[in-house]
Amino acid sequence: MVREDIIKQVNAILAEEFEVDPTLFTPDANVKDTLSLDSLSLVDLVAIIQQTYKIKIPATDLREIQTFDNLYDYIESHFGQNG
Repeated sequence: MVREDIIKQVNAILAEEFEVDPTLFTPDANVKDTLSLDSLSLVDLVAIIQQTYKIKIPATDLREIQTFDNLYDYIESHFGQNG
């Protein structure tokens, strides 16, 4: 899966799930702030990404995912790996 496909798919999923305009999903935008995530909705986000891309996101890695660009990078680098 190429990065452009990941970006389009992630943006579509998150826009629908969190009812946020996907035009706000800029590479440098903060994921938690943009999606107005609290701790429970953050768990939902992780579950959606893990289920969609069949990857694991440990809590230690989650701290490193601050921006949408970080999220796309993480998915791109872990997609297709057994985790």
